[in-house]
Amino acid sequence: MHRKRLTEAIKEKGSYLCVGLDSDITKIPAHLLSQSDPVFAFNKAIIDATLEHCVSYKINTAFYESRGIKGWESLEKTVNYIPSTHFKIADAKRGDIGNTSSQYAKAFFEVLSFDAVTVAPYMGADSVQPFLEYSNKWTIVLGLTSNKGAADFELQEAGGEKLYEKVLRTVSAWGDPGNLMFVVGATQAEEFVNIRRLLPEHFFLVPGVGFQGGSLKEISEKAMNKDCGILVNVSRAIIFAGEGENFAEEAKAIAAQYHEEMREYLK
Repeated sequence: MHRKRLTEAIKEKGSYLCVGLDSDITKIPAHLLSQSDPVFAFNKAIIDATLEHCVSYKINTAFYESRGIKGWESLEKTVNYIPSTHFKIADAKRGDIGNTSSQYAKAFFEVLSFDAVTVAPYMGADSVQPFLEYSNKWTIVLGLTSNKGAADFELQEAGGEKLYEKVLRTVSAWGDPGNLMFVVGATQAEEFVNIRRLLPEHFFLVPGVGFQGGSLKEISEKAMNKDCGILVNVSRAIIFAGEGENFAEEAKAIAAQYHEEMREYLK
């Protein structure tokens, strides 16, 4: 998906919500377990219920890979079910030597029809470049994450700046605002003013709103740019809002609440 189409979708819908399909089979409603593919049945219902309120879906591949071939089948059916109007993210956190990254890129951009994939930059430019070679595809590089372990490395000083700042500054030169995004966790709100100063044009994928406690209001105020410039991911707070047979309606209600709040911030 081209950047212009993504920004148009955000403005047309008045939403920058990304629904995270962290579809843990141990948490989906019990009545679905008799289905031939319970996870896909769950995802399909969630997608149908939330489509009008979001512009993106993020599939956390760990919840599918852990189930072997059945999980991969669920993943493929899910990504194919999401319409092309919505930005599709593989949250896979790949990144390896060049020829291996090339295979990862092929898997997510050619075999599976994702628009974007999350990538870890630790191994440097040659581990990221294969993803950037695809036209109209996005590489979403880990910048400053929302977990407590971010303090172990990302927030440490390194040569007069924090390590995450060096990562953002260095990686931004490998691509451009039309094919590079960065993951910046919502629980790191105090860093967003500085991050937006470093990267005024890029989009950020922002996890951590919802169960992890990040503030949508604070993130929106500090991180938006003229094109909105953020996709705020909410996973468990939406998809596991309900446990019974009306789980999809409850997910829709929560997604609608985020949508309404986002519409106000976009004015």
